[in-house]
Amino acid sequence: MSPDKLVYMVNQIGKYFVAQNQEKAAGAIADHLQQFWDPRMRRGIIAHLAETGGTGLEPASLSAVQILAAGKQTAA
Repeated sequence: MSPDKLVYMVNQIGKYFVAQNQEKAAGAIADHLQQFWDPRMRRGIIAHLAETGGTGLEPASLSAVQILAAGKQTAA
């Protein structure tokens, strides 16, 4: 899947979680990605972070992908 599509999808997920609770949004997004995204999709968004610094990701989404990349997400 293209990085642009992955960025779009993470940002859409992020909009939902930011609306629910901005303070906990990054962790909730990371948990969602860990639980529901295919490993290839997770690897793709982490590669996008490594290659571009997360270009196009909204702040909460960027934080979530950084959490995911660092392996700090909670267990599914």
